[in-house]
Amino acid sequence: MSEDLIRPPPSDAPHAGPDSPEEHAHYALVGDALAHIAEHWGERPSLGELAARAGMSEHHFQRVFSRWVGLSPKKFLSLVTLERAKEALEGRDSVLDAAFEAGLSGPGRLHDLFVTYEAMSPGEYKAEAEGLTIRWGWNEGPFGETLLMRTERGVCGVAFLDSRGAEACFEDMAKRWPKARLVQDATAVRPLMDDLFAPDGGGARAPLRVLLKGTRFQVKVWEALMRLPPGGLTTYGRLAERLGMAPGAARAVGTAVGANPISWLIPCHRVIRQSGMLGGYRWGLPRKVAMIGCEAAGRGLAVHPSRAA
Repeated sequence: MSEDLIRPPPSDAPHAGPDSPEEHAHYALVGDALAHIAEHWGERPSLGELAARAGMSEHHFQRVFSRWVGLSPKKFLSLVTLERAKEALEGRDSVLDAAFEAGLSGPGRLHDLFVTYEAMSPGEYKAEAEGLTIRWGWNEGPFGETLLMRTERGVCGVAFLDSRGAEACFEDMAKRWPKARLVQDATAVRPLMDDLFAPDGGGARAPLRVLLKGTRFQVKVWEALMRLPPGGLTTYGRLAERLGMAPGAARAVGTAVGANPISWLIPCHRVIRQSGMLGGYRWGLPRKVAMIGCEAAGRGLAVHPSRAA
């Protein structure tokens, strides 16, 4: 599962080609390290432990990890500890509440993205997307191979390659739109990579349109997720409270979070358990750890959502 997790950031330093046996091995080792961090979230694995697991010296592992993840292991580990997660839950309520209400985020983000979203009408939902054309394609992204899906009305799917393989991952997303016309067109969806994963974060970007297919309850939860700022962690129970529900609705909220069809843009990775533990993630806990670390380092996506008229 680790081989589809991440890709290296651009680098001017000489290194083996991306398809070389050495690079392939390093890719798998770093993915395994992230998986180990996710599995032992509460135990704070050390640099020495991770290096030994990879069969490398600490110095060599640090160079390889930094190349693929974009942060040194020490910095990354300091950003994704259980203690830090608990602090985020305990000490940032007022910040999160303010951001949630305003739909805004603080400084240090990767870039701002203004999103206009609409939900399918009950009639369209019942018709199972009949008459809708969806263009889709795979592209390389910072969290591995990324499946993008869009219609004339906006983005309708973002997913990541996992251990099931590309065909099974695509079928899992496509079944949400059983009567739609699905057209493979990587060129048509490639510009979305710049909108969602811009490496430079510079410049104003055109607003992005999003089409959501879900029940009213699911759409309400997804709207709330888009208002969480980068690096801001919350729990299923607190998310339910922000939606005006009783804490006991956390399970229903969790189910809706897990059904999120547009990963990263609708940031379900920012929801963890009350204990500070990670909880689940549709595309794998190692990827969730990588996303949390990315945002904690100030490289997250700030979404400013507004509903279409």
